Amino acid sequence: MTSPTPVFGHRSAAVDASVREIDGRSVSWFSLDGGKHRGAIGTAEGETIERAVHLAVELGMPIVGRIASSGADVSEGVASLHAWGRVAKALTDASGVVPIVVMLVGPAVSGPALLLGIADHVIMTRDAFAYVSGPDVVVAFTGVPIDGDKLGGAAVHEKESGVATLVVDDEHDALLALEALLSYLPSNHLADPPREETDDPIDRPCTRAASAVPARATASYDVRTVITDVLDEHSFFELRPAYAPNMVTGLGRLGGRPIGIVANQPMFRAGTLDIEASRKAARFVQWCDAFNFPIVTFVDTPGFEPGRDLEWRGMIRHGAELVHAYAEATVPRLCVLLRKAYGGAYIVMDSKNLGNDWCMAWPTAEVAVMGAPGAVQILYRRDLAAVEDDDERRREQAALEAEYSARFANPYVAAERGYVDDVIAASDTRRVLADALLRLGTKREHVANRRHSNTPL
Repeated sequence: MTSPTPVFGHRSAAVDASVREIDGRSVSWFSLDGGKHRGAIGTAEGETIERAVHLAVELGMPIVGRIASSGADVSEGVASLHAWGRVAKALTDASGVVPIVVMLVGPAVSGPALLLGIADHVIMTRDAFAYVSGPDVVVAFTGVPIDGDKLGGAAVHEKESGVATLVVDDEHDALLALEALLSYLPSNHLADPPREETDDPIDRPCTRAASAVPARATASYDVRTVITDVLDEHSFFELRPAYAPNMVTGLGRLGGRPIGIVANQPMFRAGTLDIEASRKAARFVQWCDAFNFPIVTFVDTPGFEPGRDLEWRGMIRHGAELVHAYAEATVPRLCVLLRKAYGGAYIVMDSKNLGNDWCMAWPTAEVAVMGAPGAVQILYRRDLAAVEDDDERRREQAALEAEYSARFANPYVAAERGYVDDVIAASDTRRVLADALLRLGTKREHVANRRHSNTPL
């Protein structure tokens, strides 16, 4: 690791900003810390960070912010509110143009905490914390006492809110994580992510991946075993691993080329889609599309998670976020159906008619509206109810389920109808994905001439 080396810069009371070299990458760096009130944002601080952000856009380089801020500088009155508002505007203008990474190494409270939500990625140390309304305000408003760590500590943002992309022990580890992340990122939206030479043969058989997925549809497994075997050796870099763990997102390399990975995780909630998993994947897909990462999606999901609370909290709207993100993405999009691909959740996970470029399936994949037991119960409920003998009813149901699986729940039927491009041996997954990615390397899509779409945020 190399420490940040300033090239040139500017400093005010609680902030310094400069163009720096981090592990050989030029970035526009700002550090909001110190001053009379530990990183409080006033007019001077806002102007300095704003200049650093504008410079990043002009020079086409990533923005890296180091933040430990007590919020708006109260001594400056309302001017301090407008100061962080100016920073928010600048970061919003830079969003999707250059990567924005924030290292949170202390507090981030009140309005300035919202800057974390604008950043692409937040690397947070375990002693850091962030919240918009502090513990005293929460107690006064709700009557429920809570301490700062439980309200906005690193564990909260790692597992519950999803604000933290990565949580590390200290600032030294934060810099290591920053270097690892930057190694995948392009400098701006006009550049491709940097390639890296690899000794891992592109035609290597994926034997571990092939043996990792159980034949029994209800058995769980760790989808990361499949991902790591398909990608270049030691290249998978998981992002937000503890947030919505039923969905895996991360970066990796295939033949040395950086790609984005989205995968259902059967180890948690059986790989179903809920609100948080949909939001996690949607933002990641949108970010990959902004910075030219091809997207590879691994599908093994029985459907959307049912529940009154989920529906009341907006499962429709948040599920649509994932649909919208995939449908709007213009980068090369590859999909692998591993096992279960049922219902609306299968469609949401970058299915063919959602605009996917190449969809492949393992021979054991089940592509259907729902699983055989549920389908048989719906289609033959009356017939089965008419069978009085319990043993005979079970035999009849088993026969009907086998018939349904043979007729509908297999990838060959989907392939015949054009919903699957190819049925491949599981051990060939790495080679086939690399070949498809190579063919799609020149993909260009013409987007609609409009201001922007109205995403279902």
